[in-house]
Amino acid sequence: MSAPASGLTRRSVLTAAGTAGLLLATAPTAPAASADRRAGHRAGRVRLRLPRPTGTHRIGTTSLHLIDRSRRDPWTSPAAPRELMISLWYPARNAPDARRAPWLPPAATELYRRDAAASLRTSLDDVDFPVTHARRNAPVEARRRAHPVVLFSPGYGSFRALGTALVEDLASRGYVVVTIDHTHEAEFVEFPGGRIVASRQPAEPTDEDHALALRVRCEDTRFVLDTLTALNAGDHRRPFRGALDLSRVGMFGHSFGGATAAETMARDRRIHAGVDLDGSIFGEVARTGLDRPFLLMASEGHGRDNDESWAEFWSHLRGWRRHLSLRDSGHMAYTDLSPLGRQLIRALPIPAPVVAALTNDIGTIDPARSVSAQRAYLAAFFDLHLRRRDSPLWSGPSPRHPEIEFVP
Repeated sequence: MSAPASGLTRRSVLTAAGTAGLLLATAPTAPAASADRRAGHRAGRVRLRLPRPTGTHRIGTTSLHLIDRSRRDPWTSPAAPRELMISLWYPARNAPDARRAPWLPPAATELYRRDAAASLRTSLDDVDFPVTHARRNAPVEARRRAHPVVLFSPGYGSFRALGTALVEDLASRGYVVVTIDHTHEAEFVEFPGGRIVASRQPAEPTDEDHALALRVRCEDTRFVLDTLTALNAGDHRRPFRGALDLSRVGMFGHSFGGATAAETMARDRRIHAGVDLDGSIFGEVARTGLDRPFLLMASEGHGRDNDESWAEFWSHLRGWRRHLSLRDSGHMAYTDLSPLGRQLIRALPIPAPVVAALTNDIGTIDPARSVSAQRAYLAAFFDLHLRRRDSPLWSGPSPRHPEIEFVP
């Protein structure tokens, strides 16, 4: 089915139906387990794990609470300055005493646990949510040359932690990756002190609501870039002075976050290369195009032949461009919920009808193969365009990643 005139499809806009809905949207079909087997799984705790990063660098992470006093938040009344939470993931020095950071902070974890349990129709009391591979507030790795920077924007109604498997891997390969929560559009954002700010999006957003969200996302991203400039110059809050090479900046996003990457590139030339993970293009950039490198990565069944926004955008790309498709994948295969959902399905007594209804959203691809292919091509893209390091992956289909199809 072709995309509507607005350029919005289910691939570019995740409904703000709650974090439980996001979790449900990723669980693959699995054979029904026997009652005895399910009872056995319940005997101990279930520990969810993220795939281990593949790079050679240790990883650190830190979160920042930002306030943009030059803007009024369009979703608050009375109007207040725009607040954001971001996380920086970076190559770090050895810090054995620093604790590994959780996937979600404490209050957000409990909110996610409650809502996901209701939708999955099973208890999550014995589930431990992931711990990342990054050491919290570890010192930045010292190098003669500063690290290139990559920004990440999640899907509509989603949150920044859902890209952690891809983000950690880039950081382990020598990038500083900055993830952004778009407050009042994200399903929830936890601020310092455990303050939770929930979504203020309507239950059925209109094209005008989506257009406003995209504009705010672009402004958020540009403000984050300004903040990184201050940090690199020696902002006292975090020791990142001289660690960020802001002449080498890229951006990627999933779903509506991919549209955000494209539109922000059109508005801000500080971003030199972009990637859209399965999101329809929305905004002026579909018509104006870009003169810088851009990568489209699709789930199976999504592409230029059935998404008019991709076809239009592709025709206006004037720089390096590629269109890849991930075989046997669904839209949500490009998030952490693919590996985590599979683990929950295997460990918990989730009703078969609930599991069966989710197959179209995650696809049948093995999560480990999926994550490996995504990591390889994301790194190859940013290595080529931010580091000038070519890769044989761009010469054609690779036997190491047969799940990736090149779309001419």
